[in-house]
Amino acid sequence: MAIRENLLADAEVCSPGTVLRVPEGDDASSAALLKVVADPTRLRILRILAANGAVCACDLEAPLGLSQPTVSHHLRQLHDAGLVTREKRGTWAFFGLDREAVARVGAPLAALAN
Repeated sequence: MAIRENLLADAEVCSPGTVLRVPEGDDASSAALLKVVADPTRLRILRILAANGAVCACDLEAPLGLSQPTVSHHLRQLHDAGLVTREKRGTWAFFGLDREAVARVGAPLAALAN
């Protein structure tokens, strides 16, 4: 019992009501962006675009093993988040990686390390 009392006496005590610093940041926006890239299919699309440059949406169906509507859904999510560019070439849509935008995805987490 004496050992336990000494450990408690030496330990820091919690002080309810302690005022904490709350750094500024757009947490909702950062969380939404991270949620977009957290999807395995969207992350794979980003990897494909990074390796191949601009790709026609129709060429993504086979490597992803997904139907055209599902591929389009994921591309729209990435485009709406600003992570990919979209260029219409006739009836085809080509998507490319916006490398600067993708680099900003890690910024909210990198800020935590500083």
